[in-house]
Amino acid sequence: MKHTANARFAIKSWDEKPYSEGQGLPKMTRASVTKTFTGDIEADSQVEYLMMYRSDGTASFVGLERITGRIGHRTGSFVLQRTGVFEGGQAKESYSVVPGSATGDLQGLVGEGATSVGHAADFPFVLAYDFGSPPSPSR
Repeated sequence: MKHTANARFAIKSWDEKPYSEGQGLPKMTRASVTKTFTGDIEADSQVEYLMMYRSDGTASFVGLERITGRIGHRTGSFVLQRTGVFEGGQAKESYSVVPGSATGDLQGLVGEGATSVGHAADFPFVLAYDFGSPPSPSR
């Protein structure tokens, strides 16, 4: 990846509800979350997380997040695929841009990153990224 975007995000809303639970079973929830990004990425986002909580309080999660705004001087949107765990008071996750999800000036975006964050008002976010080859003109 040729570029690095350093940003911060704040969680604006978190609406989490169980969708599968029972005695002796891990609780499974879905969370609808909205965020705002500042820094090299100026954007708003919406993510849907699916989470599984173990009896010891740790959890595993996956999510899809649409980020709409700008990276540098380019505007558009893209989708991140997120995978992670919550343990020891830290959410540790990796994420990557879903191929073909970028729109506007961000078309062709590829990228990835990872974080480990605890509870705070806002959180660091780093995206290593590049732009793939533009599509060939149709004939």
